[in-house]
Amino acid sequence: MVQSASFGKLIGPAKHDAVKRLLDKLAGDLESDSLGPQSRESILEELKIYGRDPNYADPIFTEYGIQTLVRHAFDSTSVDTSRGALRILCNALLLKPETRQRFVDTGYAAKASERLKNDNPDDEFLVSRLLLISTYNTNIDLPKLIAQHGLAESIVSHLARHAKELSSPTGRSTPLNAMEFMALEETLKLAFNVSQFCPNHLASFEPAIPHIITILCSLSLPSPQNKTPLGPPFGPAVNAVLNLDLSTPTAKEHLYPATSPSSFSDRLIELLALSVKAYKNPDLEQTVTPLVCALSLVYEHAPALVKQSIQSALLPTEKDREDALGKADTLHGHLLQNWSNPEAPELGKAIAHLYFDLSDKDPHKFVKNVGYGYASGFLFQNNISFTPEELSKGGETEVEGEDGVREIRRPVNPITGQFLDTERVSELPEMTDEEKEREAERLFVLFERLKQTGIIDVQNPVEQAMREGRFEELPDDK
Repeated sequence: MVQSASFGKLIGPAKHDAVKRLLDKLAGDLESDSLGPQSRESILEELKIYGRDPNYADPIFTEYGIQTLVRHAFDSTSVDTSRGALRILCNALLLKPETRQRFVDTGYAAKASERLKNDNPDDEFLVSRLLLISTYNTNIDLPKLIAQHGLAESIVSHLARHAKELSSPTGRSTPLNAMEFMALEETLKLAFNVSQFCPNHLASFEPAIPHIITILCSLSLPSPQNKTPLGPPFGPAVNAVLNLDLSTPTAKEHLYPATSPSSFSDRLIELLALSVKAYKNPDLEQTVTPLVCALSLVYEHAPALVKQSIQSALLPTEKDREDALGKADTLHGHLLQNWSNPEAPELGKAIAHLYFDLSDKDPHKFVKNVGYGYASGFLFQNNISFTPEELSKGGETEVEGEDGVREIRRPVNPITGQFLDTERVSELPEMTDEEKEREAERLFVLFERLKQTGIIDVQNPVEQAMREGRFEELPDDK
């Protein structure tokens, strides 16, 4: 078929009419099989170009348009025709949310699940993407797709293939090609969504656990200069772990393998160290929070040796305590800096919960590990009993010596977590009694002026101290 000079270039009402004509040709072809393969693929290509901009492409997004494209996508015997229609469908469902339910209403989600059984990265990418988008704000019956059409099994099968490719002798040095890379990303996202919406079918995804672990551990780490270390496939792979049951014997066997039980937790910590430095507000909240939550899950079910390894990597070191905790340029320091980040409140909660777990859920250890300044809010919000008077019980901490054994005890400030012997001592001479009296008078005047503004009702602390007998005027002969 010879393409016209206006191929895919019409705008406005002319574009609308062209889109309608193209769809009518495709619809007619379904009944008469009148189009040749080249003509059919040319029409789909032009329709794809028009569909990238939804303006004046309305016929694509109608029930008529979706029905026509769905039948070409899943009923055609031509692979090229099918994939051409799938590309238009994926774009339509992405651009126009109302088309997602229209696709589900066609009943072809079952055929899409069957198609996902194909061991082909092109089909994997297109069908996974189509099903993924269809999980948002529709009544798609995912449990039925799992039970009757092998959706979970297909996802696991594709992840197994990717894991095998990446863990091969050349896997670390040979990157996935573009289509395999995109297919892996979509399958990992689909695994997360389906497991999220089908909590009663998590057992179907248990076989995916070793493959996700292999994928995360086999890929070369992003460089420190990489501004998006949790870009695909790292981020989607981390997310895919979150909904899975990591407490089963099978899960633990792969999470903490006998030969290298800390390999997976080490990889998560390496990614965390890169991510807290690379991402800035507002990306921290959405991107790094799942990684912290995944690490918490891995810690929760870990054997004692792995827990000790995670604690060693995340609890404050001697360098951290040279200043108030949260000041050092370390992983612990960066995590504490985001503890109270107003632009990433969920990340702060995740970090707080992680450190409470690392402290064996003991409030005294918790205060030692992060300082009372950080710990107090978490303890209060979670109704965990701890009074400031108890700070006197934990005025020193162990630090790791050169031999790796935590054996050196040094007193710390329980509020800041800093070593007392590194706190800066003021070089100013102590105030004389006359200077103290003048300072008290100045504060008294300032508070009285503040009260007179009427903006806030504040009690003058100097006046209160005098009333309670905690303040005495100096005699005149002083």
